[in-house]
Amino acid sequence: MRTEVHVHGTINLCKGVSLPQVENGLRKWLDYLDVESITEARSLEPDEPGIVFDRPDRILEICWTGEVGRNFVNRLQDALHELGPLTESASQIELTYYHEDGRDEHQFIFVGPSAESIHMAQRQHMIEDVASLLSRHFSQEDVVQVTDLVNVLFDRDLNKRKNIEPDLPPPGGSLLHFRKKHLH
Repeated sequence: MRTEVHVHGTINLCKGVSLPQVENGLRKWLDYLDVESITEARSLEPDEPGIVFDRPDRILEICWTGEVGRNFVNRLQDALHELGPLTESASQIELTYYHEDGRDEHQFIFVGPSAESIHMAQRQHMIEDVASLLSRHFSQEDVVQVTDLVNVLFDRDLNKRKNIEPDLPPPGGSLLHFRKKHLH
């Protein structure tokens, strides 16, 4: 069964990164799409640019929609893991799956130069989401109490990972949640 998915995000790359390096990093995704280069990875939506490498600004812009199967997210995560060492900072990539029953499923995949930078980006994303949700109903003081707790939980998680494993899991971890809203 194939599902339509929209992949969206901006990745900041290190100085001196070349197009062949970017395409090599994304090779598993490009192979999944059965294309040789990012210029061939066209979106199903004609107004979306697809995957664009802006070398002067050191940015990889992704705004791509396609029909995918079950192994897609694994291939994309593997590709972003390979791309990680070429990144300057951690970024989030949002995937939106459009199911035939009208349900939209959202997943965030984080890519970055290190597991620690990804952990920090995940923390920031969670704090922003929690603060936005709570600020609709509670005072700023109450929101700060909860976001402080979120920080404590992320610190605890980081310490557990460092004590259990010599290194954090590889870059490209994901955070999954559902939302019934089309973005584009």
